[in-house]
Amino acid sequence: MPQPITFNTVREIALGLPGAADGMSYGAPAVKVNGKLFIRWREDLNAIVLKTTFEEREAMMEEDPKVYYITDHYLNYEWVLVSLEHVSPDVLPDLIKPSYDLARKGKK
Repeated sequence: MPQPITFNTVREIALGLPGAADGMSYGAPAVKVNGKLFIRWREDLNAIVLKTTFEEREAMMEEDPKVYYITDHYLNYEWVLVSLEHVSPDVLPDLIKPSYDLARKGKK
């Protein structure tokens, strides 16, 4: 049986990117680059919040709504929730890198 994905799994991948550093966001563990948030842990949902674009978020949610979703809070923000219970570990690097790139380029 595969190991469950935890925030630490995500964190280790993210911290491998240049300039990525541990941080906090609204009292929750997060990862930032140049002081800009790109991943936040939502322990209450067993999910991470990733920086994205509205277009990419819609495509992700359409592709796999069990993995990618939002709550009403994120409706007007370019973020997507990713269920750690349902996401494949193989896709994590491909999810984290675009989020990192958006934050690194200074998109809030």
